[in-house]
Amino acid sequence: MTTLVLLPGMDGTGELFSPFADAVEAKTRIVRYPASPPLAYAELEAFAAAELPADEPYVLLGESFSGPIALSIAAKQPPQLRGIVLCCSFARNPRPIPALLSGLVNRLPDRPPVGLLLWFLAGRFATPELRQALTRALAKIPPATLRARMAAVLGINVVSLPPSLSVPLLYLRAVEDRVVPATASRLILEHVPNGRVVDFVAPHFLLQTVPREAASVVDEFVREAGSAR
Repeated sequence: MTTLVLLPGMDGTGELFSPFADAVEAKTRIVRYPASPPLAYAELEAFAAAELPADEPYVLLGESFSGPIALSIAAKQPPQLRGIVLCCSFARNPRPIPALLSGLVNRLPDRPPVGLLLWFLAGRFATPELRQALTRALAKIPPATLRARMAAVLGINVVSLPPSLSVPLLYLRAVEDRVVPATASRLILEHVPNGRVVDFVAPHFLLQTVPREAASVVDEFVREAGSAR
């Protein structure tokens, strides 16, 4: 059986995967990043790579923040990797800002207002349950770690990696995403001949708001990728 390995969004806890993990049929393994000390993308990639199955096939799903990590791992062509799924993710900073403004990351409040954050991440799909789940996840992350991950996104650029992928790629795109624009998926897929995109009427929190619909698509991809060899 092909395992679905889940790399979490910026919170890194993996807690927000619960609705999707409950809906998906594939066997799953959730990678949970250390809350501290703050780790750079390269260090998080090494951590994630160490958590991957060594003796069974797997598909790697990178949600949002973790897309560059999934791409970097896949570019090294590990022998058991069968496919890669990117969910509302990117190969470089999806919202470039002037360098002079990048320093504002360190001036953000220790705990960003959950209501405002939920508006960006879930929009009209927000629910009290999702607000509670987001609040719990953020409470587990030190402010310094959250700032470090935000700063890492500003500087990430792995655009050169997609052409080296040797496995199929599936991109889950949210048509109401306020965080990652459609240009991010196009930038990746224009370099991946065996890649495809599936659109969902959903916000950036795609796996959290339409988990059953996403699980159906991902399960099919996992089955196809697992039987391709």
